[in-house]
Amino acid sequence: MSFDVSADAYRQFMGRFSGPLARVFADTVGVARGQRALDVGCGSGALTAELVARLGVGRVSAADPSASFVDAVRHEYPSMQVRLCPAEELAFPDAAFDLVLAQLVVHFMADPVAGIAQMARTAVPGGVVAANVWDSGGGRGPVDAFWSVARALDPSAPDEVGLAGTSDGHLAALFSQAGLDVVTSTTLTVRVEHASFEDWWRPFTLGVGPAGAYVAALDASARTLLRERCRQTLPRGPFATTASAWTVLART
Repeated sequence: MSFDVSADAYRQFMGRFSGPLARVFADTVGVARGQRALDVGCGSGALTAELVARLGVGRVSAADPSASFVDAVRHEYPSMQVRLCPAEELAFPDAAFDLVLAQLVVHFMADPVAGIAQMARTAVPGGVVAANVWDSGGGRGPVDAFWSVARALDPSAPDEVGLAGTSDGHLAALFSQAGLDVVTSTTLTVRVEHASFEDWWRPFTLGVGPAGAYVAALDASARTLLRERCRQTLPRGPFATTASAWTVLART
């Protein structure tokens, strides 16, 4: 698994889903003018951009353990406080933010409970701590069609089903283990249009995340077979896919 890739590669791979998800996530957690927000695991900045649009750049901070992502967000928002750090070691003071949010991050934390606890530490009393994770356990994530084909060809393919928070109720359980009382637990769904099969497939070749790492490790013939089997399972011509994310909101 690798996120040691360019921000542009990540945007092409997951940004087509994370952008729409950021909008409904911000609605769900109640982002409102005057609040201060921290985007934990900001990646290439999909949620960061949504927060800036709603709050203004001076009210938003961000953090990520990937230097390429931190550099990209700093370049986009030179005045923003963007820290290079993992969720488990957030380099921000206690009780600094009204909203501490993590989009599509918890399942990649080395220690999800510690990461969520750090998020809670940086939130003001009564502040919102919230996160979302794709429902890979239920087969509703954006790359689950890919993994279904990959595992049919190679039963040892790793997929993302066992990652933290991806099964029903697990994200809420992680919040509880971190000492937070869950206020709401829901599912958010987004729909993404693809101009063609190639438009859907090409981002998998960019080396991003578990799926990209898996494709990169295949030899040319295995990669071609996987691509063509995926082609057989998807509609011809323009088509749309949907993806759903478990979403949990707590207050400190």
